[in-house]
This record gives sequence, structure tokens and C-alpha cells, in this order.
Amino acid sequence: MLAPLALAGCSTDNMRLFHPVGLMGGLEYHYTMWITGIMLLIIVPTVLMTIIFPLRYHHSRNAKYTPDWHFSAVIEILAWAIPLGMVVVLAYMSVSAIYRIDPWTTPALADAPGASLPPVKVEVIATDWQWVFVYPDENIATIDDLVVPAGRRVQLTMTATEAMNGFYIPQVAPMVDAMPAMISKDAFEIDQPAEFTGFSTDFSGAGFSWMYFKTRILAQADYDAWVKSVQASQNQLTYDVFTQKIAQPQVNYGAVPSYFSAPNAGSLFGKVVMDAMMGKTYPVPDSLTKSVSSTEGEAPASPAAK
Repeated sequence: MLAPLALAGCSTDNMRLFHPVGLMGGLEYHYTMWITGIMLLIIVPTVLMTIIFPLRYHHSRNAKYTPDWHFSAVIEILAWAIPLGMVVVLAYMSVSAIYRIDPWTTPALADAPGASLPPVKVEVIATDWQWVFVYPDENIATIDDLVVPAGRRVQLTMTATEAMNGFYIPQVAPMVDAMPAMISKDAFEIDQPAEFTGFSTDFSGAGFSWMYFKTRILAQADYDAWVKSVQASQNQLTYDVFTQKIAQPQVNYGAVPSYFSAPNAGSLFGKVVMDAMMGKTYPVPDSLTKSVSSTEGEAPASPAAK
């Protein structure tokens, strides 16, 4: 039980799940701790009995020998009632958690400070191996940089071009899979400016190790200024640019962000979903599967960042 602390140097600073921020992250931590604690009520006694019984009943201890014993009402009750009760409690906790943090309806955010404000909509497209964030209302897009305002609900709609990836910001939002030809959702709200790291939880090939992104929470005024600066970008993310350049398999070493104005941002996400439904793929070149440098300084820049 002490092994995780030993591996972490007796500190939880690098265990981001233990430092949740925002309501969604806090609920995830709350239910995780409760469910873990309930399961330990079964695991710890079982481990102790596994150690104690062989020691107590070893032939060298001359323990009482009762070959005709076959039934104990107390043991039967304990062996069945306690696990059954634990399963009922775990089921209740799990179902409660699922409904409270359901990203499609976000009931947990109904009473959040930003509930009365219009949500920020971000369409997330997972490629091999980058995260593309499209802002349909602002007509902008970014790569590997999720920027949202503090104090407003963020609604994420997700899909993927080629392989399934798990979208996860441990301190902020529950993990949700982004899958080709499918639409999934996630949501969160952070009330103070901050910065976090998000990443993919599903191994998806050669560039998986570099498939992470910044999550920046800005004050509303700073966010508005950032949006205007990206809208003025000369780089435009059109459907053709996306399919011919962005969606092509590439490793963005160091998760270098890119920014685009996107005049048709509202239609890009739907086209990507439809392409995947129609069987469109982006094959990975053999060169990427055979030689992917792990040294950032030696790695070529992502084509999308040029």
C-alpha cells in the first residue's frame, strides 16, 4: 500500500488526480476516493486473512483439527452479506456519479457560477497525433492549445479522424473517448485563471507519447483579446487544409501550438465525422512507425506549425 508513495517520493504533487480543480474534477475525485475506500473494506481483510490463516493453521502450530466441521451460520452470513452490501453500495455510488457528471446534460454544472452565461463551445478533433480545437462561434481553431475563459461552462464535442483517443484533463474533466465516425461530449467549468495539461489515454501509434496539449483558463477580457488575435491570423483552417495537411499523420514534438482563423469553422467538424463514416482514412507512413525520435531537439517541426 505504501508503494505508490515511495514511487512518488512520498509526495502527491505529481499525482494530478489528488489535486482537482473545478466542480467536475472535484466530483471525480470525491467518487474515486469513496469507491476506493469501499473496495478497501473488502481487499484489506482479504489480504490479512490470506496472511493470518496459513500462519495460524500451519501444521507446526498444532491447531485444532475438526475434520467433520462443515457449516457455520456466522461465516456464511459474513461471506455473503458483506460482499453483497458492498456491491449494492458500489452500484449506487457508480450510478450516482455517472448521472451527476454526465457530459451530455452536465447536471453537476447546473448550479455553477457560470450556469447563467452562454457556454463556450469547442469542437475537438483527435488526429494522428495532434489535438485540433475548433471554435465554431468564434471562427478560429488551434492545435494542441485549448484556451477558454474562466467562469463559463465549456462544452466539448469530440470526434477523431483515424484512431480512438481518450481525451483527459485529470484535474479538470473526466476522461471521454474521441472516436472516428462518432460524436462524444465532455464539459467543465473553472472559475479562476489557471493552466493544466491534457493528454490522450489510449495508445494510438508512434506519436502517442507527444499527444498532449495545454489547457489555459484566461480571464474573460484576456480571452476576448486572444480570440481577436487568432481571428486576425493569416493561416486559415479550411476543410482542404485540414484533410491535406493537418489530418495527415505527423508528430508534433513538444506539442507546439498552432493558431488559425477558420471562416467555415461551423462545418468542419461535421465533415470530419461524415468522412470517417464513409471510410476515409489517413494511412501512417512506414517512416513514422520505424523512426520516431524521442529527442525534441532533433525532431522535425510539425507541418501544421509552419
